[in-house]
Amino acid sequence: MSATERTDVLVIGSGFGGAIPAYHLAAGGAEVVILERGPHLTAPDFTHDLRLGSYTRIVDLVQGDGITVVAGNCVGGSSVVYFAASLRAPGFVFDRRGSLGHRLWPSTLTRAALDPWYDRVEEALPVAEQSWDQVPYPGGLFAAACARAGRTCNPVPVAVDLARCTNCNWMLNGCHFDAKRSMLLNYLPAATAHGAEIRPLHEAQTIAPATTPGYRYRVSYTQLDAGDYRLPVGVGAIEAKTVVLAAGALATPVLLQRSAPLLGGVPQAVGRYFSGNGDRVSIADVDEGKVRDLLGLERAPGIPYQGFPIGKPIGSMSYDRLDPATAEFTRFSLQQIYFPGITDLLAQATDTPATSWFGVRKKEMRARWPSWLSVLAMTEDDNEGVFGPPPPTGSSTRVATSLCLSTLSYRPTANTLRGWAAADAEARAVLERDGLARVRPWSENPAGSVSAHPLASCRMGDDPATSALDERGELRGHPGLFVTDGSAVPTSLCVNPSLTIAALAERACPGIVESTAEAGVRVRYGAPAPR
Repeated sequence: MSATERTDVLVIGSGFGGAIPAYHLAAGGAEVVILERGPHLTAPDFTHDLRLGSYTRIVDLVQGDGITVVAGNCVGGSSVVYFAASLRAPGFVFDRRGSLGHRLWPSTLTRAALDPWYDRVEEALPVAEQSWDQVPYPGGLFAAACARAGRTCNPVPVAVDLARCTNCNWMLNGCHFDAKRSMLLNYLPAATAHGAEIRPLHEAQTIAPATTPGYRYRVSYTQLDAGDYRLPVGVGAIEAKTVVLAAGALATPVLLQRSAPLLGGVPQAVGRYFSGNGDRVSIADVDEGKVRDLLGLERAPGIPYQGFPIGKPIGSMSYDRLDPATAEFTRFSLQQIYFPGITDLLAQATDTPATSWFGVRKKEMRARWPSWLSVLAMTEDDNEGVFGPPPPTGSSTRVATSLCLSTLSYRPTANTLRGWAAADAEARAVLERDGLARVRPWSENPAGSVSAHPLASCRMGDDPATSALDERGELRGHPGLFVTDGSAVPTSLCVNPSLTIAALAERACPGIVESTAEAGVRVRYGAPAPR
């Protein structure tokens, strides 16, 4: 299709940041169209295998210079591939100053101010509290190790229907049983019930001023081949009175960079200050005998543990190092987590960086895989990621079905490295006590640092020099153009960010509705949580 279409509201992206505004605007009476780059799959399509062509249809591995990021690529976005840990950010996060030396979040945003919006999201998903009986074996082992080391540990709240969950541990591939509460089960069907239209395999390319009187923006897009996302099969354009940009922290800044000449410029903070949420993963190579003798655990007769791949990916978490009284860049959480076997190559087997991720020692370590325990530290990084010039199309250069090359460059500063070192030391203090395990951080040799939580590449704030969005999430100098995905989050959060992204999207909705009404659309805010 090449003719220009028109709608009241165009939403780019269908994850947390896109689905929530789409619902509220459609329920309020606006005509809403959602463009999504990936395919539209549902529970029967989500398979339990790691073959190319299955999970690679919905997961992108995006490699930059110094960092590799995992992101969703389907209707529902990263909510389809996330592990459903749903936590509120600690209060001190909102007061972070970073290396810039001033408050990075808008002055109107505190934990108390965001709590009502957290409440709304938790009601809509909803979020469940796991009991210890529902925590998987690795989570129990981590909790027992924490207790023996004098630390606390708690079950992680998850957006999972625990009664429906089978503990299959295939969350990366969506959820075959519709137990994981992604946007496919709540906001998106509620939006379509109010008339919103979802268009999968539509990749936005540019945003420009509209040519039709009364409309603000014209978004050009490419339709993608369902079997090879590198192949365009059509083009088109839609004009809208309001645009909600929620393509993800890796795509939103690139789309705005490419659109800058058409829009007469964009804020200088677009494409700067990227954060990987301070993610730092370590593997603990656990001694089964020590599990029995030190912790008194026995998963099955004669088997102390060997439970690495069993159960939900995330079970337990220690908050002991989230002390607001301690200095910035020294605070972090430690979370028990499971990653698919495809990441096994990242575990360091030796202390020699050049050979730490392959060789005989790695093969021997790999043979003990059922006795591994992986731990994710979420630290305070320094927003050091910067995007280079945008590629001709898309948000990155797609070289295979799910493998993309980004212009993102990430060089961790001394502040970030200090936080990672503190997290490594704490993981060792807990897990290496009396020889229980040997902790091996993921090697940075093959892929740089790795994050599944991209943030802050188009962030909100009070300072126009260091933030692209105002406190409502509107792009500075561009009325009616809002950003509501992870790129709007100003800093790393020390916890999994999905609930905060969703809460910020909920918070932005009254302002988006107001702006849309000012553009002449009969729309009102006030829809209840989707059911």
